[in-house]
Amino acid sequence: MSRLKNILFVPHGAPTFALNPGAAGSAISKIAKEFPTPRAVLCISPHWETSIPTLGIARHLETLYDFYGFDERLYQIRYPATGCPELASEIKEVLTSKDIECEEDTIRGLDHGAWIPLRLIYPEANVPIVPISLQSHLGPMHAYNLGKALGEFAEKNVLILASGNLTHNLSDYGLVRRQGGQTPEYVKEFADWLNEKLISGDIESLLNYRKINKNGVRAHPTEEHLLPLYVALGAAGNHARASSFYRGISDYVLAMDAYTFSR
Repeated sequence: MSRLKNILFVPHGAPTFALNPGAAGSAISKIAKEFPTPRAVLCISPHWETSIPTLGIARHLETLYDFYGFDERLYQIRYPATGCPELASEIKEVLTSKDIECEEDTIRGLDHGAWIPLRLIYPEANVPIVPISLQSHLGPMHAYNLGKALGEFAEKNVLILASGNLTHNLSDYGLVRRQGGQTPEYVKEFADWLNEKLISGDIESLLNYRKINKNGVRAHPTEEHLLPLYVALGAAGNHARASSFYRGISDYVLAMDAYTFSR
């Protein structure tokens, strides 16, 4: 019988997802109940990028509003998360032992790619969080290998939470709005292709998506919103089975698909 690993890939959508979580938000809140309460969450978001992996070690994590021009109610939301420097120290030790250079950040809080899904999973903010940064300039293989190095923590009562979106082209969002609001065909096509490769475990195709899928570059002009998926994949391990628990599209161009991993 398969068992869920302590790994989730979830969407965070536009900042307005915090105000209108809809079906995707309900699915995330529901799936969270299937996981035991972890010691802490190791969270990777596309909205914290650094040159090398960096762990947030602040004891109290500020709610960051790394967006502008949205509904004023968003700027009133607080997610009073606590950090877990002790776990961050353990993670740094493991990464260093695997020849992955990493640093620590004493003041980093939680960006909207982190606190939006965390509010759905742990609305009481009663589980400590360790944020870890992304290196989008190093591509899918780096993200996958980083996930492999972190995977052992999923077996140590730590939830690895990867936040992103399967498609993310904000230029197309503006274009679609001006042209009447119809989702471009590539959005569903690319999300469907990713789903097929995830379910079949075709890691090679996933790692080379920009070369072998005609929609890859348009779906992700820059890669940061897809790379957290590769961290989750790497952490899940070679024989893990990916399964979608929500699939859908928001704001015309954002595939909101979400995945668990089991073995």
